[in-house]
Amino acid sequence: MPVYDLWRKYRLRHKRRYLLARAWIKRRELEAVQLRTAKIRKGDILAFATVRNERLRLPYFLDHHRALGVLHFLIIDNGSTDGTSDYLLGQPDVSLWRTDQSYRDARFGMDWINSLLMRYGHDHWCLTLDADEALIIPFNETRTLHDLTAWLDTRRCRVFSAMMLDLYGDGPISAVSYKEGQPVWDALPYYDVHNYIWEMQSKYNDISIRGGPRARVFFKDQPNIAPHLHKTPLVKWHGRFAYVSSTHVVLPRELNCGFDARLNLPTGALLHSKFLPDMMEKARQDNLLREYHLNPHKYDDYYAAVARDPTLWSEDGVRYHGWQRLEEDGILTRGAWR
Repeated sequence: MPVYDLWRKYRLRHKRRYLLARAWIKRRELEAVQLRTAKIRKGDILAFATVRNERLRLPYFLDHHRALGVLHFLIIDNGSTDGTSDYLLGQPDVSLWRTDQSYRDARFGMDWINSLLMRYGHDHWCLTLDADEALIIPFNETRTLHDLTAWLDTRRCRVFSAMMLDLYGDGPISAVSYKEGQPVWDALPYYDVHNYIWEMQSKYNDISIRGGPRARVFFKDQPNIAPHLHKTPLVKWHGRFAYVSSTHVVLPRELNCGFDARLNLPTGALLHSKFLPDMMEKARQDNLLREYHLNPHKYDDYYAAVARDPTLWSEDGVRYHGWQRLEEDGILTRGAWR
């Protein structure tokens, strides 16, 4: 092995140990509100999330992923004021922690998530999501995550990657009508197909994806800071694994292989319901808090643009019609899974 590769391998191993140490320390910032983790059984598929003021999205988020096969949710409430905690306390399959500490100082919540994964996720298939994401897998009308993970286990593959797909309506954000609990694509039926850039990144052995309506509308002059859309949200977890940057990158780096076409693995889509009407107020608050980006000043124009109630619709937009259409559009793939 070349000296450079050995040196990189050593540095990434050191980084992973550092992230695990951070998670061990940051676990002290989490206050257990309701622990139902004694219900977790061997083989259960678990879901992990950090949320803030997501009461509107949570009913569908939970129902969608329950139907997909998640048996227990481990959720961190980061200072919600909209009834999020009260709602989650009423859910029998949710364990809840709360913290008012800085989301940014916890590496945008990933130190907290890594601490829970370290403690509860070992040897489970673990799905790590945001509350505005809904995972779509191939054959999702007839198969569940249990079918998918059983197939991955036979291949000795520990990961399932998914592209985050921003959904939008056909008018201004404020004109979107969403009823709590309804499928997100009923209110936000469109997505972009053609404007995505895929780029191999050697450091973490991952494929970066950028594009979609946010890149088209808000970052057309600065495409290099448009949001990353590649994620590895589903992992057969081990206590020594660690997420680096949201679920975009995980260590060891061998786990970032989900989009490698040579492996012929299935991939999914994360339907992203960010652009509901409450997003305009969230943009104002997020910009004031400065909690959601490493260099928040670079995103001032983005937050200001969202607060002005833009239209994201494009004539090239495609209406969501299920996983098969996503496969035709190259958003997800069934790979060798049949």
